Formats: sequence, structure tokens, C-alpha cells
Amino acid sequence: MPTRHGQRHPRRVFATPRDLADALAEGIATRLRDALVSRGGASLVVSGGRTPEALFTRLAAMPLNWSAVTVTLADERWVPPTDTASNEALVRRSLLTGPAAQARFVGLYTGHASPEAGEDACNTRVGALSRPFDVVLLGMGEDGHTASLFPGSCGLAAALSPSPCQAVQAVRAPGLGHPRMTLTLPTLLDSRSVLLVITGAGKLRTLDQAEAGGPVEVMPVRALLRQDRVLVDINWAPETANEGAPA
Repeated sequence: MPTRHGQRHPRRVFATPRDLADALAEGIATRLRDALVSRGGASLVVSGGRTPEALFTRLAAMPLNWSAVTVTLADERWVPPTDTASNEALVRRSLLTGPAAQARFVGLYTGHASPEAGEDACNTRVGALSRPFDVVLLGMGEDGHTASLFPGSCGLAAALSPSPCQAVQAVRAPGLGHPRMTLTLPTLLDSRSVLLVITGAGKLRTLDQAEAGGPVEVMPVRALLRQDRVLVDINWAPETANEGAPA
């Protein structure tokens, strides 16, 4: 679907992060309800970070048969869920609360000493999930990473391979702080709906650069934007009022 500036995937621009969170919570809840009606169950893959926390809080309040919803992570730092850096901890704190606490949660951290040691166990966990997923929610960093597909990371080529031998990949990169586990690109794309959610002028510039062309290895989000397996619904809002909307 051609869009502004020749983009392959459509963008939605919101006036504020609150507007973005409200709209996406409604939209995700609708997709999950549709899945529950048509298939009797629903699945949601989410990312960590600061951007989705308000969205999680709103989504948790949506009336759903949460007991029939499975939630898992797009990626995870290799720390236990008691660690403040854990994406699982964020999801349990902001999404899996109230009625949404009834959802089935499948974490990526296995307790092994390293993500490499935990790959087989994690691959078994993710491989047992019903696919395609109903919704995959992704963010993006100003370095062009999405999930834990980081530029220059060890394991990136395997994670981006169109024919991976596994659903997850251990990832290490300079400056990450913690090694990580990520769903591979084909696993992320095995979904009925993929949402990319970003805020701030810096990330908008990164998105424009990613869509303009260049090596995937430099900005791994390009692999997400260049594929035609599933439409990526891009959602952006400014972080502050003076950033305004893009021209």
C-alpha cells in the first residue's frame, strides 16, 4: 500500500502520547476480541521500554475474556523478573493487573546462566505457542533497533534470517548492558497484525532514515519495514507539545 513519501507501511500520527495510548489500547482490544470470537483464544506479543507502559495500563482496563488470552514478549534482558530491568516485570506491573491478571503469560527468561544456555528451553516455550499471533507490538530505538535486533550485535544475522532454525535468538552487543533473548524476525512476522509504536522527534527522524534506504545491518528495523509478509501499522506521537506533528 503506497503511502506518503513512498512508504510501504502506513503511518498514524497522534497529537499526544496519551491519544496514541488510548487509540492503540482500543484497537488491540478489538483485535483480541475478534480472535476470541472466531478462534476461542487470542495472543499478544509485547515489547518493553518506556513507550508502551501507558498503553499497557489502558489495555489492562479493557473488558476482555483475559483468561483466554496468551501474552508473551518480543524480547527480554537476561535478568530474573525480580530485576527492575526485566521486561517481564514491566508487563506484570502495568499490563497483567486487575482482570488482565487472568491472562496466561509466557516469559522468555528461563533461569539459565546465559541466554545462549537458555535458547533451547526458550525455543521450546515459544514454539509451543499457537501461531500466527494476533497482535505483535514493537518499539524502535534511535539506533534503528526493534525487539532486541540491535545493529552490530552477535546473533543478528541468524535472527534476521528468513529461514531460521529456531523461534528465538540469544543476542549480545557492545553497550547493551545485559545480554538478551529476542524473537527472530520471521517469528515476529508470523502475526495477523504488527504495530510499531514510537514517540519523539528523534525516533521519527530514525524512522525516516530507515525508510530512505541503506543496509539492514546498520538499522535492523529496515528488515521489518521492507518485508511484505504482513502490513506494519506505524504509530507516532510527539513526546512534548513543541515537537508538533511532522510536515
